[in-house]
Amino acid sequence: MDKLRINRKLLLQELQDDSFTVFGLVLFALGWTGFLLPNEITTGGVTGVGALIFFSVGIPVAITYFSVNCLLLVISIKVFGFKFSIKTIASVVLLTFFLSVAQSVFKEPLVKGEPFMSCILGGVLCGLGLGLVFNFKGSTGGTDIVALIIHKYRNISIGKALLICDLSIICSSYIVFQSIEKIVYGLVVMGVSSYTVEMVLNGARQSVQFFIFSEKYEEIANTIISRAHRGCTILDGTGWYSQRSVKVIVIMAKKNESVTIFRIVKDIDPNAFISQSSVIGVYGQGFDRLKG
Repeated sequence: MDKLRINRKLLLQELQDDSFTVFGLVLFALGWTGFLLPNEITTGGVTGVGALIFFSVGIPVAITYFSVNCLLLVISIKVFGFKFSIKTIASVVLLTFFLSVAQSVFKEPLVKGEPFMSCILGGVLCGLGLGLVFNFKGSTGGTDIVALIIHKYRNISIGKALLICDLSIICSSYIVFQSIEKIVYGLVVMGVSSYTVEMVLNGARQSVQFFIFSEKYEEIANTIISRAHRGCTILDGTGWYSQRSVKVIVIMAKKNESVTIFRIVKDIDPNAFISQSSVIGVYGQGFDRLKG
């Protein structure tokens, strides 16, 4: 029975991951075809290569995206194995379909006559989509695979390899458009998209850590458990200046719960000493699940 329950939970979790991945791919396709492509703005990645080819010879972005990814996936399977690439294959097929449909729908930019605003909105949507895909263990392939291969065989970080690939593609747009302005727009999109991805990946995980020094530690800890619904750990400490024994309350909480905790401490012991620090990620019961 327990095994059945665990399998059901894993299946539901997998369905949730896949659903958010698909939603992320839809957002990416919308941002790219609704705001960037109609304004002749290109960015990094295989979609950027597809855009350059589209504006040069008219081949739809979806066809180039699928063709290049097929080649990269063959290399990926050979280098990393099929198990690593299976989710990437599914994402590539879905994104190819979404790009194909969206490009046929959006013939004009959703925001007309505002290329810079389109950069911002398109970058946010693309970043939000990619952030969801990455956060739920998906991948869009493309230059991600190139970066992983470079990292495997050369002493270059994945982030630096991605940056080199994307900058090369964006700067190549000058060959097609003969415009420095288009390169600037592409760099703006890359910056906005990267920042949005980071916000999606880390924003949901923002947590805080409290160290509370108070003689009323028992009352504070009990109240935090009952009102803020957060567990507490009591540590033994020694004030080295006073040579007095002290009790230290340690709490991990979500960032938006910090105001509640401060109010609880202030109501019980206004003279308490509190240290609060930001934590990038907290994993385990009550927080994010550990991801393999």
